[in-house]
Amino acid sequence: MQTLLIVSHPDIIESGSQQYFLNSIKQHSNITIHHLEHLYPDGKIDVAKEQDLLKQHERIIFQFPFYWYSATPFIKKWQDEVLGEGFGYGTKRQPLAGKEFGLVMMIGVAEREYQAGGEELFSISELTKPFQAMANKLGMVYLRPLPVFQFFYMEEEEKMNNLIKYWQLLTMDKDISLATREKWLIEQLEQIVNPDEAFSPLTFAIERIQANRDKIDELKMVLDDMFLK
Repeated sequence: MQTLLIVSHPDIIESGSQQYFLNSIKQHSNITIHHLEHLYPDGKIDVAKEQDLLKQHERIIFQFPFYWYSATPFIKKWQDEVLGEGFGYGTKRQPLAGKEFGLVMMIGVAEREYQAGGEELFSISELTKPFQAMANKLGMVYLRPLPVFQFFYMEEEEKMNNLIKYWQLLTMDKDISLATREKWLIEQLEQIVNPDEAFSPLTFAIERIQANRDKIDELKMVLDDMFLK
């Protein structure tokens, strides 16, 4: 699966949260990082190029700071121009139908405030309904969004937990079965194992996961055989 990560941030170099997440995927061959402000400093979007990129990827993710309960102005401009008539609507063909769409949002307010009775009053799910509607209009599958709340107040463990969720959103199949999660985790671990080490905790973890999966598969075969007789 190829993922197109469309990033918008007016000053991305100075954004610690953006750098933290983006630096973790720079070497990933199945992810295309597409920073709009960097590519189009004059604001003139190459619409045909953007539409071709969308066609070439199976999963499309918007990543942006959550400004005034929505995306950045450049994301809105991109939507207006790239998803215009003849591509996003007004045609029987739906070039993005069946593709997956998701959001990664950096949010400066605490999560507890995004609910009835909280300072922000509405939930993230409610505030992102325009994106849900966009995905529906395009025939896309809307994925569970990843809101990252108050990154700079996080402990390292919480940052890592969010990073794993980030990797999952960008690279893991939508199927959330245990087998899928195990397969995905093994693939991620294999990418960071040092091949020069004769033994490492990561190698041991991979072997244990695979061994447990074999046992589960054997048990499933036995149960299937019992109930099919």
